[in-house]
Amino acid sequence: MNLLDNGAAAQIINENGTSPIVLVCEHASLHIPAVLSGLGLDEDDQNAHIAYDIGAEAMARKMADQLNAPLIVQKYSRLVYDCNRPPENPSAMPEKSEITVIPGNKGLSETQKAARVEQIYLPFHQSVSDFLDQRLQSDVEPVFVTIHSFTATYFGKPRSVELGVLHDEDTRLGDAMLEHAPGDYIARRNDPYGPEDGVTHTLNLHGGARGFKNVMLEVRNDLIADAAGQAIWAARLTGLLKRSLSLT
Repeated sequence: MNLLDNGAAAQIINENGTSPIVLVCEHASLHIPAVLSGLGLDEDDQNAHIAYDIGAEAMARKMADQLNAPLIVQKYSRLVYDCNRPPENPSAMPEKSEITVIPGNKGLSETQKAARVEQIYLPFHQSVSDFLDQRLQSDVEPVFVTIHSFTATYFGKPRSVELGVLHDEDTRLGDAMLEHAPGDYIARRNDPYGPEDGVTHTLNLHGGARGFKNVMLEVRNDLIADAAGQAIWAARLTGLLKRSLSLT
């Protein structure tokens, strides 16, 4: 089964950007390959947060422009394959997302799972790895930053946090960002998710394993649902990253 009707799994934007920061957005796209028939979901669900991180790619593109940084985006919906999860994790190809059943992911055969791993997960992470190897040849150590958004309400419970600064064992950049975050928005450590939720896979695979400073940034998606909000938060995160990196 050929899943790649939207091109390769990864797209590199601003490939020649000079910033040491390398941005990654694993949940950028809501594209579901035509061969999967929308995974059995209606149009509303195919365009909802369960399918992608609302506002994250647009905000990340603005950050890439402001930082002159490269940005690597995943071009398929996380419901097809969540590239922030390893193949052995059930949520890599979820049968249910929050309260929504994903019919096209139920009862997948090992062959069907392998096709998604081989065509989406492995090529995406190989592209990230190859790009970081290329960057190291310039004698500038990359700073690895992943960009996400999260829902304002989860299982009916409102979330007050506006910016989640997530990290695993390497706390260097996360510590600096939390120390220098201004008081005009609510920023918290490992909230609404943390390492115990399995969300640091990409950070550890590429940042932690190489010893790069790394952080995962989660913005509440009601704040970046439109262009105005995306511009505001791109500027906030760009400024915070710059201040924090000068002090780490």
